[in-house]
Amino acid sequence: MKRIGLLGCGVIGTEIAFAVDSGRVPAKLTHIFDFSRESTSRLAGMLKSKPVIVENAGLLAAAPVDIIVEAASQDAVRDNALSILQNRKDLMIMSAGALLDESIFEIILEGCRDFGKHVYLPTGAIAGLDAIRAAREELESVTLVTTKNPRSLKGARFFETSDIDLDSLGARTVLYEGPAEEAVRLFPANVNVAALLSLAGMGSQKTRVRIVADPSTDKNTHEIEARGKFGSISIRVENVPSQTNPKTSRLATLSAIDCLRRICGSEISIGS
Repeated sequence: MKRIGLLGCGVIGTEIAFAVDSGRVPAKLTHIFDFSRESTSRLAGMLKSKPVIVENAGLLAAAPVDIIVEAASQDAVRDNALSILQNRKDLMIMSAGALLDESIFEIILEGCRDFGKHVYLPTGAIAGLDAIRAAREELESVTLVTTKNPRSLKGARFFETSDIDLDSLGARTVLYEGPAEEAVRLFPANVNVAALLSLAGMGSQKTRVRIVADPSTDKNTHEIEARGKFGSISIRVENVPSQTNPKTSRLATLSAIDCLRRICGSEISIGS
């Protein structure tokens, strides 16, 4: 049975911990860390099987675990991914936007090769990444349109230099249109799907993203259009936002749990 370390005890990290603790994932959660001591203690108190609370991310990387699940932030990936790989641990990354920084991507890729470990990126709140990846050599265009209620977009870096007042929006409004790389920088907690789509397909400069605020919607909607010599792919996913954090879609959490279950289990693998 694989031993899991958890980096980040927020909404997604908590749900993953519950999935392991309940037996939905055939593994054992043995060590946890969050930059908020309160979050770590609260999560540990809710689990039947009590994990060890470590004092920092470095100690988590060195702990006797088989895989570490990052559910914290892009900064947590940048600061700790290489150390985790150096400590001969596999790594599952939820904050995939960090990998659109080419230097970070290369460091992590080299770490995988040098230390013989794996990095896993769950599909998150979208669908069809296996098809996009399969067709990547024949892709000619990939577009992602993400539509969310304004409350799900609050706090994004985009609004530090924007005059748009989310509270006063009365109609569907396009906030951003451009390359995925910039979208992930401006909306780091909202469009990790853009990073995943870029990594699976044409890259962050050629993948186009449109971010829309719609006060009339109660869903997080992602629409993907991909075209090329192979034909075309059209995907629309309407996600229910997490009740505790509207920035996160419920499907993103389910995807993480399923990915971890496949890593830790012994079963038939469906999909490429």
